[in-house]
Amino acid sequence: MEVLYYTRNKCELCKEGKLLLQLLQEDYPFKIIEKDIDASDELTEKFGLMIPVVEVCDEIIQYGRIDLLALEDKLKDYMHRKQYTC
Repeated sequence: MEVLYYTRNKCELCKEGKLLLQLLQEDYPFKIIEKDIDASDELTEKFGLMIPVVEVCDEIIQYGRIDLLALEDKLKDYMHRKQYTC
């Protein structure tokens, strides 16, 4: 499964969120695809004030301050779906 992680440089919340995602990777099989919103005007417009943003299957599952337990619950939910078809 792929988890899109929208971030930007010099963002402390983004650094914290990435550490939480990496912690969850120890127990769950997913790949983090990090996207810097500053590299795209479209992404900056879409996510500018929300970052960091965690997206799975085209659905934003968390943004801003990332909550480990809530994020884990959402990831488990996607993994228990029919082979996470997205």
